[in-house]
Amino acid sequence: MTTSTEAKRDTRFFGHPIGLANLFGVEMWERFSYYGMLGILPIYLYYSVAEGGLAMPEATATSIVGAYGGLVYLSTIVGAWVADRLLGSERTLFYSAVLIMIGHISLAFLPGFLGIGVGLVCVAIGSGGLKGNATAVVGTLYGEKDERRDAGFTIFYMGVNLGGFVGPLLTGLAQSEVGFHLGFGLAAIGMAIGLTQYTVFRRNLPDTAREVPNPLPAQRRPAVGGVLLVLVAVIVAAVLSGIVTAANLSDVVVWIVGIASVVYFAVILTSSKITAIERRRVLSFIPMFIASAAFFALYQQQFTVVAVYSDQRLDRDLFGWEMPVSWVQSINPVFILLLAPVMAALWIKLGSRQPSTPIKFALGTSVMGVAFLLFLFFAGGAGNSTPLLALVGILLVFTVAELMLSPVGLSLSTKLAPDAFRTQMVALNFLSVSLGTALSGSLAEYYGTDHEASYFGIVGGVAVVIGVVLALISPFVRKLMSGVR
Repeated sequence: MTTSTEAKRDTRFFGHPIGLANLFGVEMWERFSYYGMLGILPIYLYYSVAEGGLAMPEATATSIVGAYGGLVYLSTIVGAWVADRLLGSERTLFYSAVLIMIGHISLAFLPGFLGIGVGLVCVAIGSGGLKGNATAVVGTLYGEKDERRDAGFTIFYMGVNLGGFVGPLLTGLAQSEVGFHLGFGLAAIGMAIGLTQYTVFRRNLPDTAREVPNPLPAQRRPAVGGVLLVLVAVIVAAVLSGIVTAANLSDVVVWIVGIASVVYFAVILTSSKITAIERRRVLSFIPMFIASAAFFALYQQQFTVVAVYSDQRLDRDLFGWEMPVSWVQSINPVFILLLAPVMAALWIKLGSRQPSTPIKFALGTSVMGVAFLLFLFFAGGAGNSTPLLALVGILLVFTVAELMLSPVGLSLSTKLAPDAFRTQMVALNFLSVSLGTALSGSLAEYYGTDHEASYFGIVGGVAVVIGVVLALISPFVRKLMSGVR
C-alpha cells in the first residue's frame, strides 16, 4: 500500500505517481465500452429485425437513449453518496466497473428487450459510480500543494477521449460487418480488460483512496436499505402498471431530475447554515444551471438526433465503402484532444481579460444553438445527401461550444458552494447535465427527416436566445456571485 506522501514522491509514470497509469487505463477502457455501446445503441433499437435490431419506433429509441444518458449522470450522485458513506471511492470504483461489465455482457448475450433492460440499468448505475469516483481517486494521488496535479488530471482526461475515440470505431465496425451483439461484445471485452488491469494494480493506489469520509452509522443502515427497497418497488410498480413506458421514459427522467433540482436549490437556499453572501452565490447559479441544461439538451443529441441523422441523411460513402453510423461519434473526441490545450492556453493568455463565467456559459449555449442552425443549410435534401465534411464542421462547432461551458461547470459549482453544502452544489452541476441529457431524448421525439428544418430552427434558435438572455443579465449575475469570477 502507498500513502499520499509516498505518492507525492512517486514519479514512475512520466513524472507522475504510478497509480495514475492504472486510473488512466481503467477510465480509457470504461469510456471505450461506454461510447462504443452508445454508438450502436440507437440504431439497434430502431433497426428492423431483419437488420438485427429490435424494430422500435425511432421516437421510442431516442427516448430510451436520452433517458439512459440522464440516468448515468443522475447515478453519479448515488455513486458519490456510496463512496462518502459506505465504501470509499476506490472500492466504489471497483464494484462500479464490475457492474458495467455485467451490463455489457447482458447486452451481448441476453436476447432482445431483456438484454436492453438488464444491460442499460447495470451500465447506467455502474458508469455513474465510476465516473465521479475515478476523478476523486486521481485527486488522492497528489498532495494538496503538488504542482503536478493539473497535469495529472490532463493526462487522465486524455484517457477519457482516447477511449471515446476508439470505442465507436471498433464496435461500429463489428456491428456493420458481423452484427450488433459482436459490437456489444467488444464493449464487454474492453471493460473486462480495464477491470482486470485495475484489479491487478489496485495496490498502487494510496490508502486515502480507500477511506470512507463520512461513514453511515450502523444503526441507520437498515433504514437506508428499507428506503432503497421501497424505491425499487415503486419503480417496478410504475413499469408494470404502464405509468412508465419505453416511449415516455425520457420525459419521466426529466420530471424526476427537474423536481430533484428544485428541491436541492430550495434546501440550500432556505438553510440557516448559509450566510447572506453564500445565498446570493447560490442564486447566481440558477441562470447558469438553466443554460447548462439547455446546452446539454442539444449537445447530447449526438447520441439521439445526430445518430439518426447520420444513419438516414448523411452521405457516409468513403471511396465506395459505407462508413458505419457509429463512426460519427468518434469525431468529437478528436476535436477535444486537439482543441482543449488550445482553449486552455487561450484562457491563460487572456488572464484577467478572459470572459467572466456567465459570459462563457452564454457563449457556450449560443454557439451550441448556432451549430444546430447550421443543419438548416442541408434541410430538405433527399436521402443520404448531406456531405460528411459538413457534419464534421458542425461537430467542430459542437466542440467549441463544449469547451466554453463544460469544463467550467464543475469548477464553478465548487467556487459558489456554501461551506455546508459543497457536495450538494457539485450534485446540482451533475443534475444540470442529467436534465439536459434526458431532454435530448425528449426533444428527439419531435425530430423527423420530413420536418427537420423546423426542428433544427426552433431548437437551435431557443438555445441562442437563452445564451443571449444570460449575456444580457450577466452583470446582475456577477453581482450575485459576490467576488467569484
